[in-house]
Amino acid sequence: MNNTQTEVELLSLITQMRDEIGALNRRIEELERRVGEHVQGADAAPDEETLLAISAAVAAFLGVRAHIRQVRLVHSTAWGQVGRMGVQASHRRH
Repeated sequence: MNNTQTEVELLSLITQMRDEIGALNRRIEELERRVGEHVQGADAAPDEETLLAISAAVAAFLGVRAHIRQVRLVHSTAWGQVGRMGVQASHRRH
């Protein structure tokens, strides 16, 4: 394989990746728009459209279709505490 052929293949791969990133960005924008429409009813139980939006977001992130088994709203500071612990642990000297 010569350098010109390798360059052409790399440019083709870059173009494909840009196209896929563009498609993911469009999907994310659509999901953000749909989620924004549902903010008013955030305290209500998740409806079918909300579950579809969550499923689409997971699929966009993972690249595969996922089945949502459970959705629940958690009122907790645990996520923040775990995040801070991780940052603090990364600064420890051993």
